[in-house]
Amino acid sequence: MTLVQTVSVLSTTSTDNGDLSLGLRAPVLQKAHSIGDVRSVIYGAIDQSSVELRELNRHIHGNPELGYQEFMAYETLTNFLKKHDFTVKEHAYGLETSFEAECGTGGSLVVVCAEYDALPNIGHACGHNLIATSSIAAFLGLSKVVLKLGIAGRVRILGTPAEEGGGGKVKLLEAGAFKDSIAAAIMAHPMASHTYKDGHTGLAGFKLIASHKLRIEYRGKPAHAGAEPHNGLNALDAAVSAYTNISMLRQQIRPDERIHGVIEQGGTVPNVITEFTRMNFNIRSPTIQRANELLARVKLCFEAAALATGCSLSYIYAPTYMDLRANDALCRQYVEDMADLGEKIAFKEEVPATASTDMGNVSYAVPSFHGGFSIPAPDNVTGHNPSFAAAAGTDAAHESAIRCAKGMAVLGYRVLTDAKLADAARLDFETKP
Repeated sequence: MTLVQTVSVLSTTSTDNGDLSLGLRAPVLQKAHSIGDVRSVIYGAIDQSSVELRELNRHIHGNPELGYQEFMAYETLTNFLKKHDFTVKEHAYGLETSFEAECGTGGSLVVVCAEYDALPNIGHACGHNLIATSSIAAFLGLSKVVLKLGIAGRVRILGTPAEEGGGGKVKLLEAGAFKDSIAAAIMAHPMASHTYKDGHTGLAGFKLIASHKLRIEYRGKPAHAGAEPHNGLNALDAAVSAYTNISMLRQQIRPDERIHGVIEQGGTVPNVITEFTRMNFNIRSPTIQRANELLARVKLCFEAAALATGCSLSYIYAPTYMDLRANDALCRQYVEDMADLGEKIAFKEEVPATASTDMGNVSYAVPSFHGGFSIPAPDNVTGHNPSFAAAAGTDAAHESAIRCAKGMAVLGYRVLTDAKLADAARLDFETKP
């Protein structure tokens, strides 16, 4: 007798009042495989490529590139996929440094998201070289088990550029990269090991806050600063006034909100009244609704500065990052599967960290998993620090990324083959505020 497993893929249907309700597509019959056999195939596929994966990681880490300029990382990742006989969709969805590859047929679809951009002047201080490595390894392992064991389902790797403020995933969402019926989108991020407590070595459910990003430009009127300053309108005064206004506003915002910015262009020489200045600000709050409310207050600070100095004001908006939602069903399963690798994983954050990611937008579009894995870093160092960039290049950090990759690949297998898990993940996605 052949054992089979029934896998149902959730879809959504509209009710008469416009609300979404859950429905089941026609079930897919799968041969049942022991989880031990599945893990053996996944772990073996990743371990067989261990030398290649370490070199891939090292190459991306050693050649940091800014968002939408990740040409070397793009080439490194796509060449790896081609070498392993995957057909790569290059420059995917109109983004020059995005790519996509897929394997499998029928069944559900799991998307693995890869990030690979760096930060100005401090390189891979957010560890995106490790994200790229863990995601490509997870895709490799999951693809191998789908093909070798004849699993009905599809797994896709999606290259997502410019997470550091450029909103690559937001643009990919707008271009239709997540429009298919996706059972889960998964990825994970490195974190300094000292940030985990009670012996935990990782986190299943990252929770991050929403973020508005915008540039503010002031235009005044130049004049000789010594001979006739009264004939000028000082755009630098406008920028300084705006910065001071916001510094005073910070006393009246909530403890879980953040406003931070820089003056990118502040003038040229001191004896010319500054005609043009540009500032760059992030406005963060736990939910998009609260972020919208805070943005309105911040914009009054900018407008007051323009009014006081007589300068004109304009805004340049970057993609807004929504808060990142943790999917409880996917998180619980990941905790269980990582235990097989000797990892003690925290279920999820109760209080969101005051950082943001464009994966938050994905978490509002499809059921999503965004975990965290630990890497050794100095006690006083977290992300966006040059010392974290150094930590992200170590062998220990790479090994942690690989363990995470194995867990994510097993999670992907579970989603493709376990009807109860897929249904629970969809239900959590549809019903979570």
